Amino acid sequence: MRIAVISDVHGNLEALNTVLEDIKKRGIDKIYCLGDIIAKGTHQQECVDLVRTNCEVVIKGNCDEYYSRPSIPSDKPETEKMRFNWNTNKINDDSKAYLQGLPFCHEFYLSGRLVRLIHATPTSIDGFVGGVDTLENLYSLFLPSENTISESKADILIYGHIHNPFVQKIYNRYIINAGSVGNPIDVFRNPDKDADSRFTTVANYLILNGNLDSKDVNDDFSYELVSLSYDIEKELDANTDNIEFEGYATELREGKYRDMAKVYKSFELRGINKDSI
Repeated sequence: MRIAVISDVHGNLEALNTVLEDIKKRGIDKIYCLGDIIAKGTHQQECVDLVRTNCEVVIKGNCDEYYSRPSIPSDKPETEKMRFNWNTNKINDDSKAYLQGLPFCHEFYLSGRLVRLIHATPTSIDGFVGGVDTLENLYSLFLPSENTISESKADILIYGHIHNPFVQKIYNRYIINAGSVGNPIDVFRNPDKDADSRFTTVANYLILNGNLDSKDVNDDFSYELVSLSYDIEKELDANTDNIEFEGYATELREGKYRDMAKVYKSFELRGINKDSI
């Protein structure tokens, strides 16, 4: 069984179509989605429609939850209200109901391993655990919570949210981030150390290979992280109405998050000195 895992499409239709075409060419059996289909890009309704049509399993991302709400508190800043209104108006009422009804988590066995799919962390739809983090935080990703289906520790934890694909193996278990289809970024940036940014500005997804529903630990298992070039300028040409076009274009063209102050704050909380990067 070959399973494609996609995540963080963020309204990028060109990137999503590129990934779906590649999955089709490879003859992959199933597609699972880790959420954040919407927000940021202009093609949000089209992306929801494609994910609903092509993905057997879809879990809820923080942006799916937030921008499918009926409203946000009136005391939010005007800039946040404008962002909310622009994004929420990009999807119809049926899609909003669909996104609100998505599950937090999905679990299955693959070649004897308990695989748990979440968007961010087992306890929060918008929590943050990075590829470079404390051992304690990384281990916490395997743990069950009131949001998970089972009370077992995961053998393979697969998530999205941070938009950066990586694999970490600790305690005989795998942490795999599927990366982002439509909004890939690398927060560790330094002009004196950076390689070509085109290594980041690609559509990413994950392929799992194994025996689905098998609890036999002797069954073979493998994974592949896939990166695909796509037409970024074609996607941006359709974003002329985007109220945050400059920031969105920076992310797509440079793979650099628009709000690095927020990133540096998260580094500080994890004991990472931004000046050392």
